[in-house]
Amino acid sequence: MKAPPFGYRRVDSAAEAVESLREFGDEARILAGGQSLLPMLNIRLASPSHLIDIGRAGDLRHINTDNGSLVVGAAATQWSVENDSGAGGSAPLLTEAIGRAGQVPIRHRGTVVGSIAHADPSAEIPCAALAQGATMVAATSTGERAVPADEFFQGPYMTALADDEMLREIRIERWPDGTGHAFEEFSHSHESWPVVTAAALVHLDQGSIQRVAIAMSGVAGRPLRATAVEQELTGQAPTSELVADAAQSATADLEPFSDVFGSGTYRKRVAGSVVRRALTTAIDRAAGDRAAGTNNGGSAR
Repeated sequence: MKAPPFGYRRVDSAAEAVESLREFGDEARILAGGQSLLPMLNIRLASPSHLIDIGRAGDLRHINTDNGSLVVGAAATQWSVENDSGAGGSAPLLTEAIGRAGQVPIRHRGTVVGSIAHADPSAEIPCAALAQGATMVAATSTGERAVPADEFFQGPYMTALADDEMLREIRIERWPDGTGHAFEEFSHSHESWPVVTAAALVHLDQGSIQRVAIAMSGVAGRPLRATAVEQELTGQAPTSELVADAAQSATADLEPFSDVFGSGTYRKRVAGSVVRRALTTAIDRAAGDRAAGTNNGGSAR
């Protein structure tokens, strides 16, 4: 199929983009890399009357680290973030997830912020952003507001963005030394669309878990954070039995959707396995980071 007719405007700055959103209202969509939006246009799952192209907006391409924290602009490509040394040091879980998000040509065009704004319930990057506790910065022609990741994703392809808001950038705070990360997914073939993903961050201190984050995608209409399990793990010594119990608890109440990739029952079983693998790897990396005394935010890349 072909995309429905639409107007097209290329902008050179974030200010022009949000002014265009104000002008066109809920009939407009932001176009960055186009790797998510254009396929939806072609199969008529989306039909905006106007596309606002931010691909050449220089003030939206930034990848900055401030005191170790990471800030990624709306036009920064997945490839550029994945291969940025500062990003890898501040948010290694995010860069590892990006490396799983499709083939290299897609990552050269697709953007990190675009994937988050698209909010596909099975996608890798939103899952990692949720686990990392990212803050989403939404901008309008009159100002901006910060939205926590656990409030941003609201359903399949649904976010907290208002019609006149653009997701201008995301901000991720660096976890301390002694942190391990892991991103695991199950798909039917290499670089195909994931069935289920799991992201984990574990900070160890004096042999016990001081802080942990667990997120999953492909198990509901939006990525989920296993906050109750995180609280149960905090303060405990990591063991294989503890990890196995945590993976079971994290997935016990899930009611995943069914689709051509697998039934809900199948997704639930897979989710338990990928959560267990993610936690195990994150704990191993945290222990190695603590022993090595490195200063890279838990990166074991």
